[in-house]
Amino acid sequence: MNIQMLGTGSAFAKDFYNNNALIYASGQTLMVDCGITAPAALHALGKRPDEVDALLITHIHGDHVGGLEEFAFRMKFQYHKKPVLYVAESLLEPLWENTLKGGLAQEPWYTLEDYFTLRLMKENVQYTLAPDLSFEIMQTPHIPHKASYSLYINEHLFYSADMRFNPQLLHRLVEERGCDAILHDCQFIAPGAVHACLDELLTLPAEMQQRIWLMHYADNQPEFKGKTGAMRFMEQHRVYSEAELATSSTQAG
Repeated sequence: MNIQMLGTGSAFAKDFYNNNALIYASGQTLMVDCGITAPAALHALGKRPDEVDALLITHIHGDHVGGLEEFAFRMKFQYHKKPVLYVAESLLEPLWENTLKGGLAQEPWYTLEDYFTLRLMKENVQYTLAPDLSFEIMQTPHIPHKASYSLYINEHLFYSADMRFNPQLLHRLVEERGCDAILHDCQFIAPGAVHACLDELLTLPAEMQQRIWLMHYADNQPEFKGKTGAMRFMEQHRVYSEAELATSSTQAG
């Protein structure tokens, strides 16, 4: 299993694409979130939408779902395909009614199922897309009273969606479930409001930091190279192997 970040930028970054990812396993490609810049990021990589076999949505902010309308239209009318869409049951109605219906609904297509083959997800249930790729969703704190889900991939890799600092969860994943790689969103401005901030993440013990790869960062990310303790930065468009992400390092990002 390999991961390639379509983008590593925060919602308002302009030098980096939205924090979305491509996961490759056993000849299948899963896109994790499809933000406003996802179509442009795919184009920059020389990839077509029909090379994506399935999508998974973590929550319904624009930098995570803003590219879905274009993706759906192109798959339906340009490539004549109906991709698989993994979405938590709690997100299904707001994703269609509040985000996509205004653009996608037209005669005779009036439902999300007209554009996607839906795979509804429950928390803490393992789903398998390919022999080398399984995942589960877990609700993690972001915006109060709005559902947002992070991923646990292949029983050892945690991929945060937008998430407030939650050291208890990280410790549980490492100590109880053997998590050896954490891809974590990070803002540089403190205090963290709806994201973990770098100052908070730097309070984690070194052995925890060694497992963390930072993503979802602002355009001034170059100013923080060498200032992230034992944590490293994810780089957009670089392909990381599963083994590489799980390899501990004491080098700063």
